[in-house]
Amino acid sequence: MMERLFSKLNDSYNDMVEIRRYLHQHPELSFQEYQTAKYIERFYEDLGIDVRRNVGGNGVVAKIHGEKPGKTIALRADFDALPIQDEKDVPYKSLTPGVMHACGHDGHTASLLVLGKALNEMKASLKGTYVLIHQHAEEYAPGGAKAMIEDGCLEGVDAIFGTHLWATTQTGTIQYRTGPIMAAADRFEVTIQGKGGHGAQPHKTKDAIVAASQLVINLQQIVSRRVNPIDPAVVSVGSLIADNAFNVIADKAKLIGTVRTFSEQTRDFIESELEKVINGTCLSNDCTHDYTYFRGYPAVVNHGAETEFLIECASHVPEVKIIEEKEPDMGGEDFSYYLQHVKGTFFFTGARPEGVTEAYPHHHPKFDFDEKAMLISAKTLGAAALKFQE
Repeated sequence: MMERLFSKLNDSYNDMVEIRRYLHQHPELSFQEYQTAKYIERFYEDLGIDVRRNVGGNGVVAKIHGEKPGKTIALRADFDALPIQDEKDVPYKSLTPGVMHACGHDGHTASLLVLGKALNEMKASLKGTYVLIHQHAEEYAPGGAKAMIEDGCLEGVDAIFGTHLWATTQTGTIQYRTGPIMAAADRFEVTIQGKGGHGAQPHKTKDAIVAASQLVINLQQIVSRRVNPIDPAVVSVGSLIADNAFNVIADKAKLIGTVRTFSEQTRDFIESELEKVINGTCLSNDCTHDYTYFRGYPAVVNHGAETEFLIECASHVPEVKIIEEKEPDMGGEDFSYYLQHVKGTFFFTGARPEGVTEAYPHHHPKFDFDEKAMLISAKTLGAAALKFQE
């Protein structure tokens, strides 16, 4: 059965590439993926596959029913793009100014569509039900996963599997991890209100830039001096804006940053410590402030048995040459919500372009990946879907 599936996927590889390149040329931002969702819907409708649209927003869910009784397996792919200008010199370069697929979601979608087509052609000999979850808005919290789950995409599902094409890892590699594999991803914003004035008379002002600069430094002590060093955590300030003329002392400064953690206890602790440090820093500078903490996706925590099962499935894929345990990644992923509801695992599929030793990273204007990795991801997910019925 597995060899038959692999053969069908091999035969459809060119279709997979064509779909991926079309999607790459027509990217849509999170929560705005209307045409992409319609493309996915039409693909399944043309095959006569049961498809549900507008799931939790722009989400699409297709179901393939085997003709024999069995379990219900869910496979997930995301399809939103990023607000980045595509700077690659390729025929399939984005046609939408300022928007591109810079994280591989176009590849995820193409892989799952073609896998769905192959499974549908085999349904007469399949057991169980295959739920193909095409998720919108992974890139921007609150994301699409939570809303799709609330809209019933996991009803009756026994297990779920998902993957991320990873352009900085060698093609032919499958990376796994039991337990936390990706971090909770939170965001904070602080606006410091001081008292502006002339740059030649600082004694008559309350300098918001000085207060903001001290705050950036003080925040570093939360991880370095207050969090257990064996418990991974990140506090990063990504933006500090206080735009003024050269001879004006700023009355206002705004900071935006991110917090990444694996432990919910550490997550709670850092949120609390942030407020203390902000209050203290602003008090010492005689400034007021507004502070908001936004909770993003929780950590992605893989289940043990399903992760071991995935490793076994990957070993049957001919193109997989390396299966290795991955270190926890501080990036965030809303696949975490699925794993809070059903058993499953999320893994990485190496997709480094040929001929390079160091690929452009994800979210880079020149990001690209080895399209052969799509075939590997489809086969690995397909193997898991079939073997889970045994």
